[in-house]
Amino acid sequence: MTPLHRHQIAWLSDAGWQQVLAQAWDATAQDCLQHWARQRLPLVVTRQTVSEMPHTIALGLPAPVRWDKRRIALAVPRSAVLYFDAFPRAGEVQCLLPLPARTAWRGLCEQLSACQAAARVYGSYGWQRLTGLDHVHGDSDIDLCIAVSHPSQADAVAALLQDCAVPRVRLDGELVFGDGAAVAWREWAAWRAGRSSAVLVKRLCGATLERAPFWQSAPSVAEAIA
Repeated sequence: MTPLHRHQIAWLSDAGWQQVLAQAWDATAQDCLQHWARQRLPLVVTRQTVSEMPHTIALGLPAPVRWDKRRIALAVPRSAVLYFDAFPRAGEVQCLLPLPARTAWRGLCEQLSACQAAARVYGSYGWQRLTGLDHVHGDSDIDLCIAVSHPSQADAVAALLQDCAVPRVRLDGELVFGDGAAVAWREWAAWRAGRSSAVLVKRLCGATLERAPFWQSAPSVAEAIA
């Protein structure tokens, strides 16, 4: 069974879409879901409820402008998922960036690769690359999901992002450790520099404020966030 993780993409089977569309939705949501089903577009794994796992999966659909940017939450049987995948690699969204940003973006991708940090793009740019729909607008950030294996690598990546200037685009996103624990890279940099006493750590089933090194600490030392 494929393990679930945050920012994971899920494609539903035809039977899965039939189950989704048979539910009671308002007109906007129904129209959006019908488009998703016709075009066989993906959904994203969202925060899971432990009591429902592993048989039911919480998924999300962040609709673009034409459906009022609705965020549609779904719960589907795991059997309804045809397969899982990931958001586009960072280099794959270059064509969506403003022209003045592309050279700097290409350089950033090369530097991340040199750090052996795998970077993918979620959020508006990731969704537009996946769907071809109008997710990106003038104020859209680029949300990076960057896999790191240890704190020193995370430090190097955060420093790289802090020093990088991509014209007309703001960089956002997370550092994701091997166990799936994720921290916003700006919060990581502030915590490691001693500017904050705790850091918000996101996992598949929730988020915690942690003061100890979270890649070593047990869940019992964390403060749960409702």
